[in-house]
Amino acid sequence: MASLAAHLSAALFLVPIGVRRLLCSSSVYIDNPSLYRSRTWYLSETKWKNFDIYSLILLLPIAAFSEIFLFLAFSGNPTYKFAFSHQSMAIFFFWALTILIILRENFDPLLVSESFIFVFAGIAFLIEYSVIGNGITGLGGAFYHLSSGLALLCACCCLYLSMKPSAFFAEFLLSSGLTFKGTWMFQIGLSLYTDAFALKGCRAMLVLPATQDAFVQCDLEEDQMRATSLLGAARGAALCWLSLDKKPC
Repeated sequence: MASLAAHLSAALFLVPIGVRRLLCSSSVYIDNPSLYRSRTWYLSETKWKNFDIYSLILLLPIAAFSEIFLFLAFSGNPTYKFAFSHQSMAIFFFWALTILIILRENFDPLLVSESFIFVFAGIAFLIEYSVIGNGITGLGGAFYHLSSGLALLCACCCLYLSMKPSAFFAEFLLSSGLTFKGTWMFQIGLSLYTDAFALKGCRAMLVLPATQDAFVQCDLEEDQMRATSLLGAARGAALCWLSLDKKPC
């Protein structure tokens, strides 16, 4: 939430993970639909091809401690300040999730059940859902509202897969949700944290001196209305892509 770099880093991990998961799960399902079961992670035979999950082991703690540092250094609105500590906790949950997956896949499958890992993943996404956008108001809050909705979708899919791992539609929604969440984090980073790619008539996010809330300032009311309309269109496109909206796309 704190910078362009943080959002771009999240996008660089989420998009490849979502796309790879979507391709691998679709390949397994097409090969034999009757025997399909979702996996916690689709590991490759060659170790170096699993760079994504092993890199998470190293980078997630760094990201979590960065959020803690921002929590200690920030002196503004307590809601915005404590958002950093809450996000740090969410990142630590995802770090613990990757450790559980590696323990299961590389040591003993009986050590941790797949159902437990999916439940743990669902809890991690629910924690992320509860902290996304805290302390951000106005147009910026609307950006994070869509991201929180995608986190909730991923949480529901994980919890459903813990009970019914053969549900390919839940796997498809989870993979698509991760992919779109990554692309949306990239969009948030460009639109809210840069002047060059900010929405027309609006500026990069700033912290208001009076309230110490993070806020996106637009020059005219028409500019803010246009930006809100664009967000509504993006939300509709996301629902259409995920096949959750019964209206024609």
